[in-house]
Amino acid sequence: MAQPDRASEQLKEYLAQLSPQVRGRLLGELERLLELGESIPRTEELIASLRAEFPQGTERRGEPARLFFKPLEPVLVDGAPERANSGQIARGSLVPIWTLLATELLTTMAREYVENVGKVAANPKEAEKLAVGFQKKALGYLDGTMRSADGSAMVRAALRMYTSSSAVFDDLAKMFMVFRASDALTKFAQTLAPKIAKLEGPALAKVIGQLKALKGANADAIPFALTIVVRRLAMPWQLLHLATKVAESKVPAAIAATPYALAVSMVLDQIDERRLLLAVALKSNRVTVAKGILKEIYAIESALKAQIDLGDSDWGKRLRDQMASVAAALDAEVERSRTNVGNLTHVLASDGLRPAHSLKERLAQVVQKGRAVISDILPA
Repeated sequence: MAQPDRASEQLKEYLAQLSPQVRGRLLGELERLLELGESIPRTEELIASLRAEFPQGTERRGEPARLFFKPLEPVLVDGAPERANSGQIARGSLVPIWTLLATELLTTMAREYVENVGKVAANPKEAEKLAVGFQKKALGYLDGTMRSADGSAMVRAALRMYTSSSAVFDDLAKMFMVFRASDALTKFAQTLAPKIAKLEGPALAKVIGQLKALKGANADAIPFALTIVVRRLAMPWQLLHLATKVAESKVPAAIAATPYALAVSMVLDQIDERRLLLAVALKSNRVTVAKGILKEIYAIESALKAQIDLGDSDWGKRLRDQMASVAAALDAEVERSRTNVGNLTHVLASDGLRPAHSLKERLAQVVQKGRAVISDILPA
């Protein structure tokens, strides 16, 4: 009979000594580090143990917190706070933010809010009214506090008690931008088509008109509106059109001068998101899934190159770095799957996945593979 792993037993004993709140925060931190690719011994075992207790982030927060954060739902993203762009808020940031408000900054008001929500649990509309009221109180308090350097420093220091991610502070600031623009963003989302097959022609003109109206009411809301738009697109990379079609130019400087230039960076973010998914698929040997992700990455790359003369622009450099990382991951997978010199092809290395690849790029790739074959055949 196998003896129990002593290290696992010690781990369980350590977790048992922590309060539920601390264990919940620990899970959030471990999930964030995992998203960032940090290697920590026994991380997966720790996360598995904690997820058994806290299966979902929203459940860890509870109903009063869920209602409080409800206006953020259209812009919440999974993943580490460090990866959230200016139009997104990381779901993982909500636990430390709620803990900060409830135990450090607005202790009495938060306690009263939680108690009052519990009293009207059978009346959802009343509970939502209470949440709106607490949102306004929190906004009023932090608006005044964070205007000063000392106040911001105090909030940052307090947050460090609940998370090691400095990006959570940025999500806190974005949270209050969304609260301020909540009515305008809700109206924008309601008037936006539920599904946009192609963001061009009349559909593009309509979205631009809606964005202009929102910009006039609340310019700070635009990044969040772009996140709402991208979730309605059948082809998310078409968010590009908001910048490139408005500019009517392929020159990066002209596109960067448009009100919706952020759309380009958000589309580049889509490559990063898929690159992480690709790494997971490759690690778990899910080749079919990896193939689908690769197709999406190459489609985004093709659209960017077709609509922008990237050259040595910051966008161009970022795209090249991203595609180099994708290529490195693929090379490693092809090498891993190769069992002999004759088996040089692999479904992930197929040129058919990347039809927009230029002839010059393909020839360079063939030469590189040829060199690898020769080095395999010839003795050292």
